[in-house]
Amino acid sequence: MKTTFENRFFRTLVLGTLSLCTFSCNLDYYPSDEQSSEAIMKDASSTIMDGCYALMKDEIEYLGWPSGNTYCRHYFQMAEFPSDNICLSGKSTDPLFQATTYTMTDNLQNVGTLWMVGYKIIYMTNTLIESLDPDNAADKQILGEAYFMRALMHLNLVTLYAKPYSFGTSNPGIPLDTVVIVKDIKRNSVGEVYDQIVADLRTAAKLLGKSRGNAGYPSRDAALGLLSRVYLYMENYSECIATVNTMLGSAAPESKLDDNIATYFANAKTSKETLFCIAHMPTEDRAQSSIGSMYNGDGGGWGEIYPSAPLLNLYERYPMDRRYTEFIKPQYKKNAAPSATLGVFIPNGTAGSDERRDIVSPCPATTYNAVTGNYSCNIGGTDYTIENRLVNGEYTEYHLNYKNEDLTVRILPNNMDARNTYPKYFVTKFGYQDGSATLSSPVVLRWAEVLLNAAEAYARTGNDTKALDIVNAIRTRAGIPAEGLFSAANMHGYANTTDIVMDERRLELAFEGHRMFDVYRNKQDMDRRYPGLQPWKVVRYTDPYIQYPIPNAEWTVSHIEQNPGY
Repeated sequence: MKTTFENRFFRTLVLGTLSLCTFSCNLDYYPSDEQSSEAIMKDASSTIMDGCYALMKDEIEYLGWPSGNTYCRHYFQMAEFPSDNICLSGKSTDPLFQATTYTMTDNLQNVGTLWMVGYKIIYMTNTLIESLDPDNAADKQILGEAYFMRALMHLNLVTLYAKPYSFGTSNPGIPLDTVVIVKDIKRNSVGEVYDQIVADLRTAAKLLGKSRGNAGYPSRDAALGLLSRVYLYMENYSECIATVNTMLGSAAPESKLDDNIATYFANAKTSKETLFCIAHMPTEDRAQSSIGSMYNGDGGGWGEIYPSAPLLNLYERYPMDRRYTEFIKPQYKKNAAPSATLGVFIPNGTAGSDERRDIVSPCPATTYNAVTGNYSCNIGGTDYTIENRLVNGEYTEYHLNYKNEDLTVRILPNNMDARNTYPKYFVTKFGYQDGSATLSSPVVLRWAEVLLNAAEAYARTGNDTKALDIVNAIRTRAGIPAEGLFSAANMHGYANTTDIVMDERRLELAFEGHRMFDVYRNKQDMDRRYPGLQPWKVVRYTDPYIQYPIPNAEWTVSHIEQNPGY
């Protein structure tokens, strides 16, 4: 297999050989001339495909940083941390800090590693696609998996490194790789990349049957499920609905959900709800370098990323919501009984030399007015009223006019534990598989998302009844009582069904890497004016920094176009 390296750019300069994949997933060697790709495929196609899955979780040394440097860790952090779902409790030397604060540069480990590994996997799938025979029954499953993974990698890359599809199909996307030997390196348009993703997923769905193992291997439904997401992002709502209906057949939406949400994520590999996950074995527990470590301090985790105040407020409209009670755990000071005096946590902005710090401070609530439901407190010698407001005619929020800003504040018990004065809430979605607090098989695609894809498509095409039926099935599984469900006669204060669906996506898919894409693809701004070390600002959807920079090691070699602003 001949490869000319002079005309190949950064991503292929680091690609590994197929023959090595048979024995290891490190893939540190160049393609070999010793054996043809056809011969390798005949003997090792499934092993090579397994190498693709392993590359998503293997630690890769890049820029001298091997520990915790994994595709899955970087992807879930880069997709979620720039959103309004999380609170950053302190500065970190980990490049997750730059992702969270929108201070990304083109030479960060996460920016380069995700790109490098993504294209390495694409290269491996291309070798399979060029070598296997779709008419050979023995090749179909592996070939289908190859098409699925090529589509997934292109989708992850184009959503992180390019503007959303809804911003225009002619915008620069990413280099589209569909052959082993790439001669002309360029950034294909966003539209071209999405068209190829659709074609690959359609092909994958035709070739795939059931998974050849646990949910770490894709199936026909996984290909169709991912296609429903792609159609939603493309605003092709009719195809999104049709795809999900093809998957459902005559089954009721609720039948596809795991019956026990409490244990779902710990058992994601084998749950009927999971369509595709990055399957981890107990020996692959990354401990402090895992995704869950940043969310959860249990088991030696760092526990430095918490749910945002707006997200917590949304959950607490129905405090019995099991997505809240099961996966968001408030932390209390040891040997400290709850105090009758409540603590009001407010932002107190002070400028640092290299970032905006918004430290929250406890304010003793000195007076409670039982008639109005308002609190009063003294901050720095000034008396303030904390006003009780009704949201959507049903839910209580507390507001404070502080330094001429109307702020939403949270009232918490004084024995609430904190880091850098930020109240601690550990998130456990990425832990407790096989009894380990830091082990999980991160879910890439599940039925709840697919159903909500259809719900949003229904809402945007005027079929409110169908949209609300799906939302109510999701909410019922979460333990929301009947009075918390939606109907045309009771929208619980929402102006339209689309807003209901978008809030439900936020509640159901929190921390799973969807929120940033959901906000920006709908041309909405990201409001991050809540306590946390992340900058206190509204990130406009027109801001060039909503996309990541093309890695320095890529554009300086291939000379493809860098994203604006970097």
